[in-house]
Amino acid sequence: MVSPFLSEQVRLAHDGPTWHGAALAENLAGINAEQAASRPLPDAHSVWETVLHVTGWTKEVGRRLEGGEPRLPAEGDWPAVGRVSEQAWARALSALGEAHAALAAAVERFPEARWLDRVGGERDAPLGTGVSHAAMLAGLLQHDAYHGGQIGLLRKALRL
Repeated sequence: MVSPFLSEQVRLAHDGPTWHGAALAENLAGINAEQAASRPLPDAHSVWETVLHVTGWTKEVGRRLEGGEPRLPAEGDWPAVGRVSEQAWARALSALGEAHAALAAAVERFPEARWLDRVGGERDAPLGTGVSHAAMLAGLLQHDAYHGGQIGLLRKALRL
C-alpha cells in the first residue's frame, strides 16, 4: 500500500529524520521571532516568510487530496508576516506542524486507486496541476526540502 509510505514521508519532511539533512522542524529549532523576521540576505525571503509559504502550500495540497479544486493557497503564495512577536512566531511554527499532520492524515485517507489520477487540467507547474496526485505530493515534499535548504542557509547567514 502506497498511502502509509507517503504519509510517513510527509511526517519525516517536517519532523525528520531525513537523509538529505535537517527536516523543517529541525532547521527551525532555536530561531526566535526577531531572527525569523530578519533579512540576513537582502534579496531573499526571511525564514518567517518561508514558513508561511510552505504552510500555505502544505494546506493547499491537503485540501486538494480532500477533493478541492486546485488554486493558490488561501493565504496567498507568499503571505506577509504581519506583527512580529514571539507569540505570532510560535503560532506560525505550530501552523506548519499542524499542516503537515493534517496532510499526513489526508494522505492516509486518500484512496489507493486514485494516486495516478490527474490533478486539475493542463500542466501548470507553479500551480502544481496537470500531474498525478502522487506527483503533486512528491512535488510538495521536494518543495519542503528546497525551502528547508534555504532556511538552513539563512541560519548560517544569521550565524545560528
